[in-house]
Amino acid sequence: MALKRIIPCLLLRNNGLVKTIKFKKSTYIGDPINAVKIFNEKEVDELVFLDIDATRNKQEPSYQLIQDIASECFMPFCYGGGVKNVEQIRRLIASGAEKVAINSAAFHNPKLISDAANLFGSSTIVVSVDYKKNLFGKQMVFVEGGRKSTKIDPVSYAIQMEELGAGELFLNCIERDGTMEGYDVEMVQRIADAVTIPVIACGGANDLQDFKKVLQIEGVSAAAGSKFVFQGKKRGVLISYLDPSEIKSLT
Repeated sequence: MALKRIIPCLLLRNNGLVKTIKFKKSTYIGDPINAVKIFNEKEVDELVFLDIDATRNKQEPSYQLIQDIASECFMPFCYGGGVKNVEQIRRLIASGAEKVAINSAAFHNPKLISDAANLFGSSTIVVSVDYKKNLFGKQMVFVEGGRKSTKIDPVSYAIQMEELGAGELFLNCIERDGTMEGYDVEMVQRIADAVTIPVIACGGANDLQDFKKVLQIEGVSAAAGSKFVFQGKKRGVLISYLDPSEIKSLT
């Protein structure tokens, strides 16, 4: 059985941290290095960094920032954003990222997943799956920062990505992003039942019960953004994490 993890997901924009709601409205959170130092003190097991502008602006990953993060980070971390070829993956790993998340390029060039898995090992390659309902109310995978529909349902897409060699799936419900209204447990369950690789559920976490609902699904870990960067109804910025006793009760 895969280790259950509770992972802070941190969004990068212009080398700073932000938090979005439904992939749109963003709030500036602060400096990523300061956040890393806080999560070091909290003894977090793993981090995920996603650059939300890199693909949209056709930018290379910020290798210097990743090196700076790696120099301060006591835990392994995954980086995603703007990744479209194996040379970038090689540079990201050399810069200190343990895992690399691939989103839009996995759809546009599926061979990248198999090539990367063969070169760097499946455990290094994470496919990020963003999804929401289309105009007809059907759940579909979206790429390009949630703007372009692939016209593929998330379960079929997850199966395809596993077959290509992905070692892990990062599942993000666009409609629940930043809302703190709970995970899309039904979709998480469907995908976990359809694949054998680990799944990370993201989008909507608010309290321990939300974490518990997805962590009880076999093969699923939990990620959250707002839960770990905001405090209170007014969403004041405060980097935080669960207490050890809370983690123990969940895992």
